[in-house]
Amino acid sequence: MQVPDIGEVVLHHTADAWTVELPFIGEWHLPRWPDVHVGPLVVNLSPTKHVVFLIVAAILVFLTMWLAGRSLKKQRAHERAPKGFANAIEALVFFVRDEIAIANIGHDGAKFAPYIMTLFFFILYCNLLGLVPYGSTPTGNLAVTGALALTSFLVIEVSGFLKLGPKGYLHTIFPPVPGMKGVGATVMSIAMGPIELLGKLVKPFALTVRLFGNMTAGHFVILSLMGLIFLFGHLTGWNWAIGFSSAALVLGIMLLELFVAFLQAYVFALLTAVFIGLMQHEH
Repeated sequence: MQVPDIGEVVLHHTADAWTVELPFIGEWHLPRWPDVHVGPLVVNLSPTKHVVFLIVAAILVFLTMWLAGRSLKKQRAHERAPKGFANAIEALVFFVRDEIAIANIGHDGAKFAPYIMTLFFFILYCNLLGLVPYGSTPTGNLAVTGALALTSFLVIEVSGFLKLGPKGYLHTIFPPVPGMKGVGATVMSIAMGPIELLGKLVKPFALTVRLFGNMTAGHFVILSLMGLIFLFGHLTGWNWAIGFSSAALVLGIMLLELFVAFLQAYVFALLTAVFIGLMQHEH
């Protein structure tokens, strides 16, 4: 029996591609568009597998909110308490709004709640899509997590600038030093500038790497454990033992990945809300 290259199988599943695997159909070859030249840069805007699943995740977020809202409207029209799918989504929305957005941003958190909720549900669906057959995890792509972190960075900094004004925002980069005055305070404030700027850049970088690392690592572990079946399945008398033990381990990791999918969506939304809240106050 020819043993497959486990490394190639793992990379094939986790890496981006120009094709999408469909059940009963085979590979769907995505269109390839001509390169776009932007000065010395060459950019290709052709859709890839991760782009397709990003669109699927966006559609699922829309359908979830639309169906839940429609169901809630009908239930309230008949003066019935929310139940079923609509009740679950409503509870989740209230949790994100109250316990993540408002709790960490403050009384202004309600106006940021739609953005925080969009982040949570969009990242959640992106994470879960990699756990279904023929699926892929867009959040296992650094470009995707980096773009999500960039939107958070822009919301954090722009909202802080609008809240504090030019002078107050400048103090977040060159903070006044308590207990110091005159030239010494000015020198210390300027010296702190590079550190504060670095701190602003570290936040989106941490959001990017954390989400990417957690979503990629789980798939590596699952596929590597499944690969044990092919690596050691040729051992006579041990086929069933290796198969059952590998399947049990994979099932356990899959359940853990299901929890991690919710956890990472929560952590990304939570940290974004915390960073927005920190920028709402000059101190």
